[in-house]
Amino acid sequence: MSDESPAFLEDLSPEHFMAEALKEARRAREAEEVPVGAVIVDVESGRVVARSHNQRELLKDPTAHAEILAITQAADYYKSWRLTDCVLYVTLEPCLMCAGAIVQARIPEVVYGAVDPKAGAHCSVFEVLANSSNNHFPRVQGGMLADESAELLREFFRERRGGGGIRGESGSTNGSTG
Repeated sequence: MSDESPAFLEDLSPEHFMAEALKEARRAREAEEVPVGAVIVDVESGRVVARSHNQRELLKDPTAHAEILAITQAADYYKSWRLTDCVLYVTLEPCLMCAGAIVQARIPEVVYGAVDPKAGAHCSVFEVLANSSNNHFPRVQGGMLADESAELLREFFRERRGGGGIRGESGSTNGSTG
């Protein structure tokens, strides 16, 4: 009997998990939501324990960002609000609200795709995730699959705004996407 079960063959690279977050972002776009997706991965097992995408329109809830929904799912999975054995992958730099939830959940690592020049809370507008005054601050890596993440956002806003242009550098978007 071989040890090559699907679990052993699965790609556990950060790019793989960001690609999973991008799948969630595409689901959001299909639902006419701002295309942001998130997955939370258990560090020890490499298993995705939560996945979500923006659902503000569907749920009529301003807090229904991809990160918030995924954090809630992960907390339910672990039966704890402390998500200390996780990595959050999200297609867009977290906003102020989501950054606060990341800090409160004690998530030790965040990997994001595109920067958010209007509402980003790692380094673009606010520095919540990088603030060492917090009782907890995660390691953060930005720019993973940023071009794909930003292109989804640009296409979405171009369609919504009738052909609006691109603002800022590569990876930035022309609208706050929360």
